[in-house]
Amino acid sequence: MTGFLDTPAADAAAAERFWPAVTGTTLSARRGGGTFATLLPAAGDANLRVQVVGDPPARAHLDLHVGAVPAAAARVRELGAALLYSEDDLVVLRSPAGIVFCLVPWSGERAGPAAPVWPGGHASVADQLCLDIPDAAYDREFTFWRAVTGWRADPVDSPEFERLLPPPPIPMRLLLQRLQSGPAGVHLDLACSDVAAEVARHEALGATVVRRVPGDWTTLRDPAGREYCVTARPPS
Repeated sequence: MTGFLDTPAADAAAAERFWPAVTGTTLSARRGGGTFATLLPAAGDANLRVQVVGDPPARAHLDLHVGAVPAAAARVRELGAALLYSEDDLVVLRSPAGIVFCLVPWSGERAGPAAPVWPGGHASVADQLCLDIPDAAYDREFTFWRAVTGWRADPVDSPEFERLLPPPPIPMRLLLQRLQSGPAGVHLDLACSDVAAEVARHEALGATVVRRVPGDWTTLRDPAGREYCVTARPPS
């Protein structure tokens, strides 16, 4: 599984300066007529990509990398996904709650990026995609994603969250968040060994703080207006 950061053209240059600096990656050569690029880590396989889109707002989606795209698409549709677009090596679908995701070929990726250590000694890594789900659709959506991935449910202390943990060596995991208001969507979470230091680093690079939950996480907004979280989880 990889995360895609989708940014309107007007804000793409700022976002594509910010995210390589935040994650310690470099931007690959562009493909798809200049639309797509990958954030390449110094070691390990990439788990983040960027895309220039034509419509606001800046947002995120996830790609599931599978062995046979047509067969996987048929199975996911049987589980309740709606087909939005299909070509030979790409299928775009929408979950029951309205979360857009893609099925793409798996190319043998196995080892996620290592967590960079920043000046001052703390480390961080982007290792989780959070699915933001309206309350009325939550139970159905959790059942859907657990069936799609086959991943193990991991209890979370807070009743508004549930987590799906992939088997090793898949580096990116899923957190599902129950929303009391707002539309369904996806956002990125980073794990870090020092939230205050990591948040300060992001602010210096152009992010703004939206909300602080002491001891747990801080929600920030990137230069394109996309929200994401820095969380107090050990980066691994």
